Amino acid sequence: MLEALDRLYEEARNALEAVADSEGLSAWYSRYLGRKGAVTQMVRRVGELPKEERPAFGRRANEVKAALEAAFQARSRAIKEAEIAREVEAGAIDVTLPGRPLPRGRLHPSTRILREIVAILTRMGFQVYRSRDVETDEYNFQLLNMPPHHPARDMWDTFYTTEPGVLLRTHTSPGQIHAMREYAPHPIRVILPGMCYRYEQITARSEIQFNQVEGLAVGRRITMTDLKGTLVEFARQLFGEDRPYRFRCSHFPFTEPSVEMDIQCILCGGEGCPVCKHTGWLEIMGAGMVHPVVLRNGGYDPNVYSGFAFGMGPERIAMLKYGINDIRYFWGNDLRFLEQF
Repeated sequence: MLEALDRLYEEARNALEAVADSEGLSAWYSRYLGRKGAVTQMVRRVGELPKEERPAFGRRANEVKAALEAAFQARSRAIKEAEIAREVEAGAIDVTLPGRPLPRGRLHPSTRILREIVAILTRMGFQVYRSRDVETDEYNFQLLNMPPHHPARDMWDTFYTTEPGVLLRTHTSPGQIHAMREYAPHPIRVILPGMCYRYEQITARSEIQFNQVEGLAVGRRITMTDLKGTLVEFARQLFGEDRPYRFRCSHFPFTEPSVEMDIQCILCGGEGCPVCKHTGWLEIMGAGMVHPVVLRNGGYDPNVYSGFAFGMGPERIAMLKYGINDIRYFWGNDLRFLEQF
């Protein structure tokens, strides 16, 4: 049996040298060193030998098993290294190939129009002033000439918080008081961009949240003519020199007199459509001379100082500028809409 064991050893060594991959290694191990392998089965036959031959056979069997195990481990390492080398070579990067372009992000249409509006007004001398989204009833209404139970409060459907007297601002106008109190009695010219919130029914023309840009100028001898000239120049830079516009009398509690500015509907060219309510005109902002009460609440003497204010909705302006017929697209997060910009 010693001779048979030696022949089996040579056979196993030769078979191991011929193995070329991991699957072959697994099959070789099962054939020779596994529980039913040839070497294992021969070692189990030691009981068939005479007692005096068993020690020599046992020693030789252990030597064969140890030698085959060592050879198996060495062959395993060699095959694994070869397989890794082949994978690396197959997946090598060709640095001469052109790189894959990375997809570029896009600005949200609201952000685009906000930046355009801010750029125009800052060129005209206005400074950006940021105010908070969560306001008190005092700043949102009372200091803007709307005391408690004033009927004008019905113009805004308000989100109130659980804290008494605290709400989500319904317009950016409270920022006027913050700005005036910070800079009074010096002249100011600021714009206040930011998000506003109203508890309204969501339609093609109205949303519960939207951006607004407020403008405020306070100084000596500021007149309605200054306001009109500012708004006309703004509209020309934003919509083009030839876009028709008009002013209409209106009413806001914090301005007197008050006006609204319209431009001809770009979507229908003035012929009438659902967005402009078939009038051919679309309001782009409300404006007016700052009410004396608001000036006084802001820290200015209305007998010495005057000022004008205006406010606009960038989403509505974006609808005009980009031909969008539904304001709900802005916050719907539909990539088919957003990727157009």
